[in-house]
Amino acid sequence: MTAGQPLRIVIADDQASVREGLVLLLGGLPGIDVVGAAADGEQALALVAEQQPDAILLDLHMPVLDGIGATRRLVAEHPGVAIVVLTTYVDDSSVLEALQAGARSYLTKDADRADIARALEAAAGGLTVFDPRVHATLLAAASAHPGAAGSGTAALPDGLTQREAEILGLIAQGLTNTEIAERLFLSGHTVKTHINRIFGKTGARDRVAAIGYARDHGIG
Repeated sequence: MTAGQPLRIVIADDQASVREGLVLLLGGLPGIDVVGAAADGEQALALVAEQQPDAILLDLHMPVLDGIGATRRLVAEHPGVAIVVLTTYVDDSSVLEALQAGARSYLTKDADRADIARALEAAAGGLTVFDPRVHATLLAAASAHPGAAGSGTAALPDGLTQREAEILGLIAQGLTNTEIAERLFLSGHTVKTHINRIFGKTGARDRVAAIGYARDHGIG
């Protein structure tokens, strides 16, 4: 997305009323251009290939190709397109599958249009936004599989710095990049840089893996 240009998005939802409602709601916002709407994952992929949007708002449970399958293919075929899941499902398997597949943000359908727009803009900028219930689901999933206790004073693993460990701990607590930046008085760009280094050092490809790493090493 070029500075000053509207955020170009595709919407994918199998329910016509929801899909059309989202097109009207988001299309009426300044700075957002809805360039296509799809009723299933295959249509979504075709629209993304045709329109090359900045982001896609994606339902999980759709016919032909569901949101998880569509997410995997979008990551493989269109890695520059930010994926924001918007669904009614907040069970741990749905959340974890979507994030592991490559979704950048995860919202529930009771989010208002300002929340959705914020999540799309953040995702297109490389940030992550979770619905509060999704935070709770991730934390519950992590606590259901406790790892080694670890000592907070022990040498940090894999060359992590104290600041990186601090940020990793906040990720494990469910904080978003924006919340981490506010908590530590850092810029969003600095937080993103630290997180990229954390992912590189720990081998984590996404926040779910980073949370698992933090748990296993007693960080956070």
